[in-house]
Amino acid sequence: MAPARPTSLLNQWGPPALKVLGTIGAVGVVTFLMLWNTMFAQMPVLPDKESLWTLNREPAVEFIDAKGDTIAVRGPRYGRAVRLNEVPKHVIDAFVGAEDKRFREHTGVDIWAMVRAMLANVRAGRTVEGASTITQQLVKNLFLTPDQTLKRKAQEARLAGDLERMLSKDEILELYINRIYLGAGAYGLDAAAHTYFGKAPKDLTLAESAMLASFPKAPSRFAQQAQSARAKDRQAYVLDQMVEAAMITPAQAAEAKTQTLVFAKDQPDSFSGHALDYAVERVHEILPNPPPDMVIKLSLDLTMQAAAQKAVENGLTTMGKDRRASEGAALIIENSTGAIRAMVGGRDYLKSQFNRATQARRQPGSSFKMFVYAAALEDGMTPGTVRFDMPVTIQNWRPRNYGGEYAGAVTLSYALAESLNTVAAQIGDEIGIEKVTALAHEFGVRSELHNYPSITLGSDEVTLMEMTTGFGVLAKGGLQMSPYIIEEIRNSKGDLLYSRPAVRAPRIYPENLAADMNSMLSRVVVAGTGGAAQFGGWDIAGKTGTSQEWRDAWFLGYTTRYVGGIWVGNDDDKPMARVTGGEMSARIWAEMMKVAHDGLTPEPLPGAKKIEEYMSPEDRDRLNFYQRLSSAFGAVAARGGG
Repeated sequence: MAPARPTSLLNQWGPPALKVLGTIGAVGVVTFLMLWNTMFAQMPVLPDKESLWTLNREPAVEFIDAKGDTIAVRGPRYGRAVRLNEVPKHVIDAFVGAEDKRFREHTGVDIWAMVRAMLANVRAGRTVEGASTITQQLVKNLFLTPDQTLKRKAQEARLAGDLERMLSKDEILELYINRIYLGAGAYGLDAAAHTYFGKAPKDLTLAESAMLASFPKAPSRFAQQAQSARAKDRQAYVLDQMVEAAMITPAQAAEAKTQTLVFAKDQPDSFSGHALDYAVERVHEILPNPPPDMVIKLSLDLTMQAAAQKAVENGLTTMGKDRRASEGAALIIENSTGAIRAMVGGRDYLKSQFNRATQARRQPGSSFKMFVYAAALEDGMTPGTVRFDMPVTIQNWRPRNYGGEYAGAVTLSYALAESLNTVAAQIGDEIGIEKVTALAHEFGVRSELHNYPSITLGSDEVTLMEMTTGFGVLAKGGLQMSPYIIEEIRNSKGDLLYSRPAVRAPRIYPENLAADMNSMLSRVVVAGTGGAAQFGGWDIAGKTGTSQEWRDAWFLGYTTRYVGGIWVGNDDDKPMARVTGGEMSARIWAEMMKVAHDGLTPEPLPGAKKIEEYMSPEDRDRLNFYQRLSSAFGAVAARGGG
């Protein structure tokens, strides 16, 4: 009998073994799939390259002046895009040396660094070293939460590999230095360089670069300690890492360690805050859907802005305290372009964000007479036209002059210079009030104006911006004045979103009549109520304004270069102590405009020297006759009628 053949394990156990092995395998597969799902389910998907620059960014706006210097930043500071070839090599080397010396060698995850960090942490018994690469840090900051979980680390590693396949090493590094958070609200190298050292990245020294490169590990903590010994220790560590990577020499590191760092001072936007708010409002008019991050170039001239702010504060401090004047506003607009060079919306933006230059509607008083006389000239009158300054009644309204006296027969030029109320009221009634309000609207007043007689003396409320714009029409020789504050808008990457187009201003008022108005308004300054506005030998045309019970004091004026406006008063509308536009407001105007014209040669204002040349011989004879007659009646009255 043949011996029995040995039974195999499979034969011995039969189908049950297969079932067990199958079950184990199935459980393993299911477990693996469940683990995979747990790790990578709902993992973010990499967007396109362009979106990486703006992904998950909070709204932030940087305002710069015409020179490109930062005025202020609203929200987190992201700065402008920095290209690798725009900065010294030691700036980039500092970040690579501190964070990822093998950046050019790995593919997103550095296995050797992970092993090294694990051994170091085991020896120390605590976490003393990390192994995240620059790519992993970028992924974590852009897509993931800061949670220290296995799931987050797994997703970080996988996304880092995906990012390395999408971008080149230089593209990753460029994105990193522009998106990394470096404390104090500064995101990216440009923002951090300006925030901490007040300079552009291209100007950073080795010592400064090493200090900034020390922040990514714990940006909030290190930023708060930037000027401490602990921060210097961290800076020294970065320099040592750069030496180890042969990026710099030991001598360079030693010199950088001894360099004294000069940190920038905080620059609150209080002096320009009202202007910045105004600019943001204009952005939404220009771009229906503005991006969350913007770099807005403004028309502001920081020298003029500071001068205007200082002039308002000085005026209110030296003259306002005893005269019960607590607030003011100022504007300077360039005639040739309409560029707003200075805007002061109040004494202190941090205390009150209400913009008194653009939002406050107040009675302009006699400064509104400019529109009355401009309409009169358009209706056929001249600066030499004679009218009587005397008590009048117009529709049960009886206007009175400021001093309560009457001058008799006067020219329009004289009446405007002396701000005679009765003459302005008569002129408005004579030509038709609707012509006055229509011209005011055409000159730039957007506020509602009523066609009643007292509008000739500025009884309706308007803004300082509207009044300054109106006077700007005359400053431009009769061309439309269109003030603007935004030159261009870019995103932080540098893409141009808007650039103010060159606009040819249409003529809305005859040039010869604008010269006539110059002659009349310059007389206000040379020999009338606006004498305090004179400065530096410039021809100046302007008008004072004081509202009822001295609640508002205005001065609007212009040269060949700039038109400016000043308002002084109180937010609660309480009367001041007999403050007129020819006093405090005109002095404030002169102080700020003197700075605006610094370095410029005085230029003649068309028509400014021709105060009485517009009188015809008949008008001159008629004026002389009425003045002699007025004097004769006065003499008779003085003798008691005898």
